[in-house]
Amino acid sequence: MSPLVISTLLFISFASSSLVRSAKYSVLSYGAKPDGKTDSTKAFAAAWSQACASTKPATLYVPKGIFSLSQVIFQGPCKNNAILVSVAGSLVAPSDYGLIGGAKNWLVFEHVNGVTLSGGTLDGQGAGLWSCKKSGKSCPSGATSLEFSNSNNIVITGLTSLNSQMFHIVINACQNVKVKGVRVSAAGNSPNTDGIHVSSSTSVTILNSRIGTGDDCVSIGPGTSNLWIENVACGPGHGISIGSLGQDVQEAGVQNVTVKTTTFTGTENGVRIKSWGRPSNGFARNILFQHAVMNNVQNPIIIDQNYCPGNKNCPGQASGVQISDVTYQDIHGSSAKEIAVKFDCSKKYPCTGIKLEDINLTYQNQPAEASCTNARGAASGLVQPTSCL
Repeated sequence: MSPLVISTLLFISFASSSLVRSAKYSVLSYGAKPDGKTDSTKAFAAAWSQACASTKPATLYVPKGIFSLSQVIFQGPCKNNAILVSVAGSLVAPSDYGLIGGAKNWLVFEHVNGVTLSGGTLDGQGAGLWSCKKSGKSCPSGATSLEFSNSNNIVITGLTSLNSQMFHIVINACQNVKVKGVRVSAAGNSPNTDGIHVSSSTSVTILNSRIGTGDDCVSIGPGTSNLWIENVACGPGHGISIGSLGQDVQEAGVQNVTVKTTTFTGTENGVRIKSWGRPSNGFARNILFQHAVMNNVQNPIIIDQNYCPGNKNCPGQASGVQISDVTYQDIHGSSAKEIAVKFDCSKKYPCTGIKLEDINLTYQNQPAEASCTNARGAASGLVQPTSCL
């Protein structure tokens, strides 16, 4: 028998034995109803409990249909490190935002290892809460639609998140996470609806995703390292942002971030780093923004170290966040404002090691302008607007 035949038979044998070993738990078996009305929270929790307790690889299956859910906590650690949450249907949050608006999360996975969330639509039904916030009334802060915290070896693939009350997807205190083929959609004026927020996590990859929302498409918080973002389309939204950093005096830094092959359309910012204008030991370093297309973006390239919403607790102070070794490479397109490159850095800790390579940004079909404050670095290749470093 040839080695190829032997290897093929071994693969088939392994694959079939894997199928035999895996256990499948459908939420329907625990009383979930795909009618969009019946509260299926307890059924999802029960199905998860069984999948988590399985010593074999397990699948939690959500068939087609609309499942109404209040808060669900998918708690670990589990007895296996291979749980597939396969979602063919839609999960819908309560239309009354008060029911989960005071909770931090709607759907949360905690202390799990080896979970893959595949497919499905999450509908946060956030419009009512957005209206409340805009009215100036007293409103709950809102729930993040999906959070993974203190978890490792996670995959989120083919997921659609609509109209989250607050952040759509949060990855917090995790290691080795892959997010791919995700679509995020919310109104361009929806408050605090960041698409994907990463904080205190390492080795996170975000690939091949489309994000349109009312806040940052991707926001990168303190303690994030080894983050890779590639092939992401952003708009509407506030761009891809590192920060805000420096909210606390003692704060973990951000390092080793790559953002490449991105498109920004009609966004408030393109690639942004922002920090509060007050003391902190935080930092952002070893950052690469590469191959970005800007379509009528208000601030295509921006570092803002004087972030001070409402002018509270910062006027007259300087940001302590140290920003260094940031490279902007092959970024072109159109700016909605005359100043397309703005480096507004800390007077106490100027930005250092800024590199501009092959930049071509226009404003109303004319060369745009650049503005530098306390920024040091170098430019090479074609750089338009003319470098102010």
